[in-house]
Amino acid sequence: MFMRNLFFSLAVFVAYPVLAVENSPKLGKSAPQTLQKNWNLDIFPDGTGLPAGSGTAAQGKKVYQQYCLSCHGVDGTGDSADELAGAKHGLTDTVPDKTIGTYWPYATTIFDFTRRAMPLNAPGVLNNDQLYAVTAYLLYLNHLVKETEVINASTLPKVKMPNRDGFINSYQPKK
Repeated sequence: MFMRNLFFSLAVFVAYPVLAVENSPKLGKSAPQTLQKNWNLDIFPDGTGLPAGSGTAAQGKKVYQQYCLSCHGVDGTGDSADELAGAKHGLTDTVPDKTIGTYWPYATTIFDFTRRAMPLNAPGVLNNDQLYAVTAYLLYLNHLVKETEVINASTLPKVKMPNRDGFINSYQPKK
């Protein structure tokens, strides 16, 4: 009896991937090539992969007001989506504030995440200059850059985030 049950279990285990693929529903459709191209760009902490373009916090405020304000609130203090700035509590407080300035380890991640996922209702609509500008604005709201400081592929990786050493860095740039 034990051997028969073992044999049956192994047969199901081996056959399941084949059965699952053959019997899976045909849901969805392939993403358009332009969307795949936008998703298939990697930006690393050292700035590798950042595109051409530039922006300042002053320019980014307009982008933020148009695309981000309705979810992230005035000056990034949160609304229906998480707060991005204005932390009143540190990461070690009972109720920590995980804002860009207190939590995120790399400024390049802000650009990358925003490019891939924001605005929530239309990811990918912002051009590179708008992305650099809104990134600069978010850094400005967190007191990490000046309002007129130009943020681009050269300057963004140089922004030292306060929590940079709060994570284990497994990224090793090619030499």
